[in-house]
Amino acid sequence: MQPKDLLQLSEQFGTPLYVYDAEKIKSQYNRLTKAFSKVEKLRINYAMKALSNVAILQLLEGMGSGLDTVSIQEVQLGLHAGYAPERIFYTPNGVSLEEIEEVNALGVQINIDNLSILEQFGAKHPDVPVCIRINPHVMAGGNANISVGHIDSKFGISVHQLPHLVRIVENTKMNIVGIHMHTGSDILDIEVFLYAAEILFDAARHFKNLEFLDFGSGFKVPYKKDDIETDIEELGKKLSKRFNEFCEEYGKNLTLIFEPGKFLVSEAGQFLVKVNVIKQTTSTVFAGIDSGFNHLIRPMFYGSQHHIENISNPKGKERFYSVVGYICETDTFANNRRIAEIKEGDILSFKNAGAYCFSMASNYNSRYKPAEVLWMNGQGHLIRAHETFEDLIKNQIGLPQTASI
Repeated sequence: MQPKDLLQLSEQFGTPLYVYDAEKIKSQYNRLTKAFSKVEKLRINYAMKALSNVAILQLLEGMGSGLDTVSIQEVQLGLHAGYAPERIFYTPNGVSLEEIEEVNALGVQINIDNLSILEQFGAKHPDVPVCIRINPHVMAGGNANISVGHIDSKFGISVHQLPHLVRIVENTKMNIVGIHMHTGSDILDIEVFLYAAEILFDAARHFKNLEFLDFGSGFKVPYKKDDIETDIEELGKKLSKRFNEFCEEYGKNLTLIFEPGKFLVSEAGQFLVKVNVIKQTTSTVFAGIDSGFNHLIRPMFYGSQHHIENISNPKGKERFYSVVGYICETDTFANNRRIAEIKEGDILSFKNAGAYCFSMASNYNSRYKPAEVLWMNGQGHLIRAHETFEDLIKNQIGLPQTASI
């Protein structure tokens, strides 16, 4: 997408506005499948928590992707988008046995990550194919909130609890068909991933009837110029070789599963906002925009940096700006960032806004959530309308008239 295309979309659909490039999503999907082309049985399950718009799900479904879901609502969205139940993988955390049983009744693949639920589910449903999520105790990830495979993580069954896990499986005679791990997001060191893979292989040796191994994801994408990213091609070469060796040792051609979210959609997204006001203080020039952390919380929550461009004046002289939102909190997107000269009414674009951006949006300060547009075949297609006041009060219930105050 060119700046002129983005400006036209901002005029057509208004701001704030999320825009996603379908071609970038497709190219990332194809890049990953190509990197692991030496693996006979490969499956990509899109981690839909990154961006759960139905149109995006349908786009990926058409490419052959499965779904990685973490809630019954995500499962239902996946079914609504047209995914067959057997292409949906359900990996919850901290949910009730009742929710897991409800999801199981929908026919999707269950992944269980704690011993208590595993034993209860196995005792009641020994014939149901189950995957087990292990915690490899490997510290990986770009932020404490997205590092989920370390020893103090709430996710997964500790590899040190494998003897207990095996006893539960033997006692219940459960049908274990897969082993899963996820170390965290923004993994830079491929050797760390390969080290965790060996732990997964060791765990898999305890089970004789596996059908797949799920390696999670966590691949890092670049957020700024010259930023480090996961070398998918090198990982594909090294892990494919090791995975094929393990399958030969195991005596069965297993399916290799990944569940990328950010890798597939992050770089495809841009967030367009309008500059409401330029405010000069003694030391800072603020560019106040028509959005806040209610729409894009990653810079405040994760400390992430999104490159910001003034697409209304892309060749203007660069000045230093602090880009801030309209929320009644300190919602700073960028401190003293070099950006082409900004004037009130200009349109700014936040890059890498495809993953964990709209999906984490809220109505804080009673602000409306923004619209979403899919750029495909040179056209912008509205895939979510801007919210209205009616949306805001739709599920609210006022005091009954008979209530005394």
